[in-house]
This record gives sequence, structure tokens and C-alpha cells, in this order.
Amino acid sequence: MRLFKRTERNIPASAANDSEQAMPMPTGFSKRPRIMRFYNTPRLIGRMSVVGEKESKGPVGKYFQKCETDDKMGEKTFERAEIRMFDTAVRGAVRDSRLSLEDIDLFVSGDLLNQMTTSSYAARDIGVPHLGVYGACSTMTESLLVAATMVDGGYFGNVLCAASSHFATAERQFRFPLEYGCQRPPYAQWTVTGAAATVVAKNTEDTERYPKIVMGIPGIITDFGTNDLNNMGAAMAPAAMDTMYTLLTQSGYDENDFDLMVTGDLGKLGSDILRDLMRRRGIRIGQNYIDCGNMIYDVDQKCYQGGSGCACSATIFNSFIMDKLISGEYKRVAYLATGALMSTQSCYQGETIPCISHCVVVESPYCGTEGK
Repeated sequence: MRLFKRTERNIPASAANDSEQAMPMPTGFSKRPRIMRFYNTPRLIGRMSVVGEKESKGPVGKYFQKCETDDKMGEKTFERAEIRMFDTAVRGAVRDSRLSLEDIDLFVSGDLLNQMTTSSYAARDIGVPHLGVYGACSTMTESLLVAATMVDGGYFGNVLCAASSHFATAERQFRFPLEYGCQRPPYAQWTVTGAAATVVAKNTEDTERYPKIVMGIPGIITDFGTNDLNNMGAAMAPAAMDTMYTLLTQSGYDENDFDLMVTGDLGKLGSDILRDLMRRRGIRIGQNYIDCGNMIYDVDQKCYQGGSGCACSATIFNSFIMDKLISGEYKRVAYLATGALMSTQSCYQGETIPCISHCVVVESPYCGTEGK
């Protein structure tokens, strides 16, 4: 929906100055050019999303390719269940691309656990060259950025990307074991149980009918001083603002050039903060913006501010959003995932939470250049 029209040159100088005075810039904000344009337009030829029972009952539950009914999935531990879920998503994406694992040149993936346990153990069984990446909840976009760069540069033909999280494993590592019965504050989010994978391939006559990655933006670490492990939305919103502002002032696109701008995972509170931060920068984002944390759970599921975790935006992107891109209902989508990069001990030692947001711009095969 085209609600507002703005380019950087038509923001009144007085308004820009007022914004600067009203809102100090996040640590690390930079005007340096960092737009990555993929002129060979790598294609997204296969995908799969696997989620838990709670996620399957949310507003976008019908779009997920596989829904588990048991959070342990027949395994002895939640950690083993996450590995199994991750493996299912990876193999499902490869099948969806009509390839085999022997056709995959590189595997790029990550998760929330220490030393990327889930990714590493799954990669051990898959047997494909592996690059582990960690961006917390931004891991899926980081994986897509790396994969698109590799494919666009001609180094590899087919690169597999994946990310996962599990409510029970993340709670045990970052907060408290479930048995503790800890009271959750009202501004907390719920870690999504799920895994998702995408196959990124070079642009050929056989793959040109698939959605394409046309642009990427690597994020810059931002820190507004939040040190509450439960308040992820407030911590990550400045990082999302930094990358979104870069997208809308350096890329040649404005907010009305996108059918959807989606962040993950700020939740209700964080996405409200993002709108306010962007407004103070002179940009009003409209109804074509939504956050994946807001999408994945219903209000009556009592998940407070919504979803979070590597799997939140990854599962929605590889189901609901990809469905819309493949059908042509969405012509162009900006996918900005955000990550809080604290360790299990840093906040307890008085450190604040550094955050990051990476972006990829994905177009439908039916999207023309339209002068961009």
C-alpha cells in the first residue's frame, strides 16, 4: 500500500536537524556506502519451514510445510529434537529444489546454542562443506547474504542456508530452565520452536522462474544501552532502524517501492519503537511494514510481545513470504532480521546488549526493473 512518498533529498533540513537533536544516533551508525547489489540475481529455488505445535496454531500456521505435535519429536532431549527438526528442514528444502545433497556446493547455517551446536551436529550428518554463522535472530538474513555473495560471484552454483531455534533449549541457555517456573515480564517475547532452510542457486534459464535476491545490506552493531535479557525488542529496534534507514536512503528505493518490509523479531513493543525511531529520522513507514514476531502468534496464545528466535523470521520467510513472492502477489520484499548479540554471561556482568540487523531485498520473478 502506497501511503507516503519521500526521498532523502526532500526531507526538510529543519526536520532533519530536529530529529538529530531529539534522538541521539545509535552507537556505530555510519553513512558509509554498504549496499550490495547482486547483478547476477541469485535465485531461491527451494525452501522448507518446520515448526512446533504452538507455532502451527498461530495466524500463519497454515503456510508452514511441516508442523510437529511434540516438542521433543520422539527424542530424549530438546537439543536432539532441535537437531532433528533442523535436519528435516534442510533435507526438505533440497527436495523442494529438485536437487540432491550431492548437488549442494556449500552449506551456510546457524542457531542460538553455544558453538552453534545444532548447525554443527546437523552438518556432520549432511556431509556438505559448511560455514557456521551466528547472528542470533538475524542468522537467516546473514546466511542469505553470504550465500548470495558466493553465488553472485560465481564461486558456487547451489548454496544451502538454514537457521533454527527451540523454546526449551534457548530458555535453558539464556534465561532459566523450564523447571524453574520463572515469571515472564509483560515485555518478554517467546522463542519460536522451528527450523527453516533455503536453497540459493545461480541464475540460469532453468531457475529464472524463481524469486531472486537483488540486494543486501550487512548490518552495523548498535547499542542503546539496554541490558535486560527479556527486553529484546527495545534492544534490537535501533539496529533495525539503522539498516532500514540505510536501505531507504542509499538504495534508490523508498518505502513505497516494497509490497512488504518485514523485520524479525522485534515483537509488538520493538516494532512500535522502530516506527518512532524512523519517524524521528523523517520517514514514516506505513501499512506495508510488519514484524515477524507480531505475525507468528495470536494474542490469545499469551506470548506477550510475540515471537523471537532464529526460527521466527526464517520460518515465516520460507513459507508465507515465499508463497506470496512465487505467486506474484508480492513483487518486492525487504527482509530485515535483527539479532541481539549478548552471551549467556555478558548481561549478568553488567554489559549492555549489542545488536545487529542484516537486510536482503527479494523480488518475485514477475517483478520488472521499473527503472531501479
